[in-house]
This record gives sequence, structure tokens and C-alpha cells, in this order.
Amino acid sequence: QVQLVESGGGLVQAGGSLRLSCAASGRTFSTLVVGWFRQAPGKEREFVAAISRSGVGTYYADSVKGRFTISRNNAKNTVYLQMNSLKPEDTAVYYCAANGRTRRLGPGSEEYDYWGQGTQVTVSS
Repeated sequence: QVQLVESGGGLVQAGGSLRLSCAASGRTFSTLVVGWFRQAPGKEREFVAAISRSGVGTYYADSVKGRFTISRNNAKNTVYLQMNSLKPEDTAVYYCAANGRTRRLGPGSEEYDYWGQGTQVTVSS
């Protein structure tokens, strides 16, 4: 079992920045591929970014590439999502997810076994 706890969401003005954190427990953190997903009201959950076990490999959705940065600190059992140049269309509930079975940095929700509770990010115009 892996427990994921997210923090850092909030309200920010367009063009601003937020950093989300996802703290993991229950399993050796370095064995987990970790991804971020988001879901806006009335829309399907979409992939945002993923990071490899070591933190060297990353993969981003085109919609956030160049604006968001995913990183991890395995010593702290934490993955971060630095969100810069935020746009109103970034408004969503952001979820941290972990894949303990494969090393694939996949965009599919089905590839991730563990999910955080979600944290609301609201970007005002």
C-alpha cells in the first residue's frame, strides 16, 4: 500500500506560480514512478507530467510543457510540480499518482495504482 498526500494547491492569479507537493509513505519511494494528473469540472482526468524512479526522466503533456516542472526528492519521499505562467485553463483538481509496477512514464490513468486525494488549483483571470 502506498499513501500519497498532496499539498500546495490554492488560488493564484493568471501568470502566477504554485508548487504542489506529493509526499509518499508505505513503500520505498524510489521504486515508484510518479505522475500528476488534473481534472477540471465537467472534463475527464488528463495527464500532466510524470517522473522516473530516479528523477532523471520526465514526461510532460503538451499543454504544460515549458511551464510546469516535475521533480522529486527521494530522500524526502516527495514529488513536486512547479507550475509557472499559470493560465485559467489550468484550473483543476490536481492528483498525484504512483506506479509501482513498471518504469513507464505513461500518460494513462490506468497505469497508476495509487492516487492522492487531490488538491484544488484555481487560476483567476
